[in-house]
Amino acid sequence: LRMTASIFLPFPAQEVLDNLKDRWYQADNPPPDLLLNEEEFLSFLHPEHSRGMLKFMVKEIIRDLDQDGDKKLTLSEFISLPVGTVENQQAQDIDDDWVKDRRKEFEEVIDANHDGIITMEELEEYMDPMNEYNALNEAKQMIAVADENQNHHLELEEILKYSEYFTGSKLMDYARNVHEEF
Repeated sequence: LRMTASIFLPFPAQEVLDNLKDRWYQADNPPPDLLLNEEEFLSFLHPEHSRGMLKFMVKEIIRDLDQDGDKKLTLSEFISLPVGTVENQQAQDIDDDWVKDRRKEFEEVIDANHDGIITMEELEEYMDPMNEYNALNEAKQMIAVADENQNHHLELEEILKYSEYFTGSKLMDYARNVHEEF
């Protein structure tokens, strides 16, 4: 397959195309020839299953969040994601919850050695689809939603009632989820 030059498109479409071009070039292993063989095309379609693409995604995240250029993330850099402009108390509560969740994620999950800094290696381990945290977190969330009687068990009726929720989960379609998030 060959990536060809883009035409001028409206901004959102152009942004999507530029993103795809970046991934295409990243999947095109040296020497770059703008042609993707089977392995390179698999990396393009499913970057989450490619070590090289996973490293690329980690570098992109670090680049976007690293304010001091040390190629590591502090807690303040990590929680500086789009918190947004607060217009009212409800928005402030949402922002506060978001910061609280990111702080917990930083301290308890991503910062493996608990030194207050996320390295590229720690972020790569966290983003790896084989990391058990991703599956465990999704399973807990799914059970919390479907467990209507709050007995910490799923009954057949609850499973049937929420069957579409289960089959549309990130666990069931991890590749789609990763593509949408990045």
